[in-house]
Amino acid sequence: MSADNGKRLADRVLENIAQVIIGKERTARLLLTALVADGHVLLEDVPGTGKTKLAKTLAKSLSAQFSRIQFTPDLLPSDITGLNVFDRQKNEFVLREGPVFTNILLADEINRATPRTQAGLLECMEERQVTIDGVSYQPGDPFFVIATQNPIENAGTFPLPEAQMDRFMMRLSMGLPDHEEELAILERYLEREPLSELQSVFTLKDLKSAREDAVKVFVHPCVREYMVDIVEATRSSEGVEMGVSPRGSLALLRCVKAYAYLLGRGYVIPDDIKAVAVPVLAHRIVTGGYGLDNKTTELIETILSSTPTPTEDFSS
Repeated sequence: MSADNGKRLADRVLENIAQVIIGKERTARLLLTALVADGHVLLEDVPGTGKTKLAKTLAKSLSAQFSRIQFTPDLLPSDITGLNVFDRQKNEFVLREGPVFTNILLADEINRATPRTQAGLLECMEERQVTIDGVSYQPGDPFFVIATQNPIENAGTFPLPEAQMDRFMMRLSMGLPDHEEELAILERYLEREPLSELQSVFTLKDLKSAREDAVKVFVHPCVREYMVDIVEATRSSEGVEMGVSPRGSLALLRCVKAYAYLLGRGYVIPDDIKAVAVPVLAHRIVTGGYGLDNKTTELIETILSSTPTPTEDFSS
């Protein structure tokens, strides 16, 4: 394994994304981390902050198949997965594949669909398979879901159930640009649309190699114990109805390995955990709220500041 390959890949992709998205390098890095860690991402923010554009930019940076679903209240599960239709010429039923048969799926405004339709994504997100009329199919390899939602709008929306929230490896927020960033956005879009000119900078083969290398990143036993201390603290904190599950612990492990790999390191350090803990863990904590819950974010930050950080030689 060469950790330098990870840094070169990250630099190439982030530079490409920066041609379209201004000032969101950390969010873009975390999105790439989730892709390399073989997870899914929920982009949650107010309208107009660039959620859909960021998803499209990453998809276009990767030479792979891309599909988009615009979620609406009348969308059916079969509109996502596909269905068998009768072919009169062949005199048999044939599969008409839905948009999940792709590599990167953009689920736009996912909370506008009914819970029944939202559940249509559960199987393919977790088990990487789609079952139609009792027959299982593979949606795509790799299969990466980027879902977007507006957390402050209630009319015509259906909150994502905890089971589906837990299947997203990360929940990210774009945030509004500062004064200089917004000026740069206006200048860049004065006479052209950068996304239409964007070229892919890595392939499915590159992604597969990155995933194989990221899995081999070393995690020192004391770093693993540090991660478990953080997760256990979420389960015993005051006001928490449900803390982080073992699935969350495994998601954190995969993310910190991918994050370290993309920084050009062959081993994990505590700072990697601190960098990804909030987007990986906060949305898995149930406090009775919905949407961008600042309480869970603050809880993770408090746990990180109060949990003793190990100091060892983490490379061996």
